[in-house]
Amino acid sequence: MRLVLQRVRRGSVSVDGEKIAEIGPGLVILIGVGLNDREETARALAEKTAYLRIFEDQNGKMNLSLLDVAGEALVVSQFTLYADARKGRRPSFTDAALPEQAKPLIECFVRHLQGLGVPTQCGQFGAHMLVSIENDGPVTILLEQ
Repeated sequence: MRLVLQRVRRGSVSVDGEKIAEIGPGLVILIGVGLNDREETARALAEKTAYLRIFEDQNGKMNLSLLDVAGEALVVSQFTLYADARKGRRPSFTDAALPEQAKPLIECFVRHLQGLGVPTQCGQFGAHMLVSIENDGPVTILLEQ
């Protein structure tokens, strides 16, 4: 499983011109699922995400977690995180999980994040989405397991 965490002031997702999700300060989480990922992976990464200290404290140090700052999360499925462009000019996605495997694992990640106390919204799995991100910092972290 691969996650790109972007610390944001705000983020939103639109599908077919309609805004379907919107958050204030927190994280936009782009999530890709690999062939060998399991529910344990999703739960471990949700916990890592909730407690990762990437928000600034009163001294400007990254010492606070998403939970510490009462931030929100916007989870956006993105199989292209598994693109392999080492050969040729067209990326291969053979390492990405098929939709029937990926969707339940993303849902597991979201449920666990919510269970930890993070208000979480989602994009629409499999849809063409327009994602708006106001990156704060900018701070962008890659998590993989």
